[in-house]
Amino acid sequence: MIYQKDGYLYQQSDGETMEIRPWGTNSFRVRSTRYPEFTGRKNALTMPVKAASVTPQVDEKGQSGQITNGQITARLDVYGNLAFYNQQDKQLLQGYQRTRVNEMNPGKDALKMAHFNSALDLDWHEFKGNPGGDFGLKVRFESDRQEKIFGMGQYQQDFLNLKNSKLELALRNSQATVPFYISSKGYGFLWNNPAIGDVTFAKNLTEWHARATKELDFWITAGETPHAIEEQYASVVGTVPMMPDYAMGYWQCKLRYQSQDEVLAAAREFKRRKLPISVIVIDFFHWPKSGEYKFDPVYWPNPKQMIDELHEMGIKLMVSVWPTVDETSSHYQEMRDKGYLVQTERGVPITMNFLGNNGFVDFTNPQAQKYLWKLLKKNYYDQGVDLFWLDEAEPEYSVYDYDNYRYHDGSVLQVGNRYPVGYSKAVFDGMTATGEKNVINLVRSAWAGSQRYGALVWSGDIDSSFQALRNQLCIGLNMGIAGIPWWTTDIGGFTGGDDNDPTFRQLVTRWFEFATFCPVMRMHGDREPHEKPLGTTGGGKMPTGAPTEPWAYGEEVYQIMQSYMQLRQNLKPYIKRQMQAAHEKGTPVIRPLFYDFDGDAQAWSVEDQYMFGDQLLVAPILYQDEHQREVYLPQGSDWINVYSGETTPGGTTLTVKTPLNQIPVFVKATADKSLLATFKVLQ
Repeated sequence: MIYQKDGYLYQQSDGETMEIRPWGTNSFRVRSTRYPEFTGRKNALTMPVKAASVTPQVDEKGQSGQITNGQITARLDVYGNLAFYNQQDKQLLQGYQRTRVNEMNPGKDALKMAHFNSALDLDWHEFKGNPGGDFGLKVRFESDRQEKIFGMGQYQQDFLNLKNSKLELALRNSQATVPFYISSKGYGFLWNNPAIGDVTFAKNLTEWHARATKELDFWITAGETPHAIEEQYASVVGTVPMMPDYAMGYWQCKLRYQSQDEVLAAAREFKRRKLPISVIVIDFFHWPKSGEYKFDPVYWPNPKQMIDELHEMGIKLMVSVWPTVDETSSHYQEMRDKGYLVQTERGVPITMNFLGNNGFVDFTNPQAQKYLWKLLKKNYYDQGVDLFWLDEAEPEYSVYDYDNYRYHDGSVLQVGNRYPVGYSKAVFDGMTATGEKNVINLVRSAWAGSQRYGALVWSGDIDSSFQALRNQLCIGLNMGIAGIPWWTTDIGGFTGGDDNDPTFRQLVTRWFEFATFCPVMRMHGDREPHEKPLGTTGGGKMPTGAPTEPWAYGEEVYQIMQSYMQLRQNLKPYIKRQMQAAHEKGTPVIRPLFYDFDGDAQAWSVEDQYMFGDQLLVAPILYQDEHQREVYLPQGSDWINVYSGETTPGGTTLTVKTPLNQIPVFVKATADKSLLATFKVLQ
């Protein structure tokens, strides 16, 4: 039976209730449940939306209905067919329905919506009861083989268009599922379900799968441009704060500064060389034991004095925080007794084994969030620490047996992908409560909505290779489309780089150039050869990698890095305008060419170039010994080569030379001349 109530469209069938309600501009939220009522969980849809004044249409017998909200219409019939259309009545998405419609004698209108008269007896969605409660859920849609799909977060692969891909909906080190995508057909889709599962964008069908859930929940929007779709999505899930000015500069990090003296020595050398630096980072295990959340006094005897000196040099300090709590640490028993740690369904409650047996803080528990912030505030923030690096944010289980872990909000199978949202929220809420504005936290994982809490996501512990660099380009672009505009990488990759290896020096140079045109420019890595630990106790146990500072790779590389650091500094007024757009509208800072040139068919197929903001086109060097490459300049603008000053009309493919000190960059001919002038530092 189909009916309307309070301006929403409903269907009841076989003990299941489905609701289609307007939710934001040109958008619907679709939910379905076999329970007596919906859970009430908003998941990623946390922003307030205005009530839409719409009147669903239902036929007299309750056999079919439709509802329109601005530019999108949903049509539903009693035989299970569901489809969405834009304002030109072009079909955007249709449920994958395979039933014996002739035997039902549904009439002409219903037959129009049925894709096949089939003996398969497949509904577009199905709940399958799991032993002990909840349901496994599959949701299927028809596949358009020509469709292109972009977004979905961070997956370590070197292609941008996700059509014909299968993606795990789960968090791992270097993998962050953010389940929103934009389609080339003119719609955006959010899988508003934090359950562990997978999605397949196959030729024959699209299928979403949740391993354990209480209800179906997705959001769909229609728009005439990618800009419109992205902005409508941002309006319901939230946007990043305004990025603070300092964060737009250069960040220096390594695995790992072992002591207060090492940090100050590096900072002083930056200043002696007159290199622009905004942030310096103290990495993990500067603490005496996981879960103590404080500096080890043996190696960090006077943190406030250190931080004061950094601030005098104009450098902000970021410190690493892990969610691990060693079972022998001073807070473990209290946190366990109060239910602030992740629980296990089987076995002892140890979720990570690293320098001891550890539990993870349960960031789906609001009280655990507050407990952790009190420790961070007392031992770091009150000492002058400016921002936090929220590592291990998936969290990184020693064994990814998702079915064996349980959070305050439910089993990890059911709610696991929300974990990093709570992690970012814990520090964001704490910082804002102190009066801080424009909070930013470096974090290793995210889900839809993380951006609201100042999440600057980086791409995890990736290897040092040109293949990894190619992966990062596609990851950064898809993260932006998925609603996470603050994104960064470890320049040069995290593991496997040797400062003295000519191949690595080439790689780190090309990566450095690419990072200049990323939302955040941040050096990091576990370089070879390693140095010995400083001691045998506390924070002295861990070794450190070789230097990562710009002067560590030889004079030629140093001169190039010095120029690009200055360029980044010169670009800060331009970057600030892009960050304003990200804050106000959710606009990705880096984005594929089609985002700004959707009327150019070729722009939808270019996967190795991107726009850095609205005026700069960047074509990074992604292969070893690549001395020239092709660059496509999209239609809709003339383009100026920042090195030669030559102007080329849009719709042109050029072959450009790429010496080691040059990354191809083109400026829109209509851009302010001052933007082009910033690149003189490279000449």
